[in-house]
Amino acid sequence: MKKLAKSQFTILLLGTFFAWGNFSWELIDWLKKKNRSLGCAAPGTNPFLTPCFYGAIFLPLLLF
Repeated sequence: MKKLAKSQFTILLLGTFFAWGNFSWELIDWLKKKNRSLGCAAPGTNPFLTPCFYGAIFLPLLLF
């Protein structure tokens, strides 16, 4: 059981870092008014309205 809990914690922690990193990257590009072809949203979309932002908020909540 401890191994399962440790695995879940690791996956959630990595997912949290990935989500916040991706959101930060989109936010910086959006503030600089640069268009990206990769990411959670179409170019020019407010990053606070994307699935990456919601994932970045939701994943840390699951850690606790």
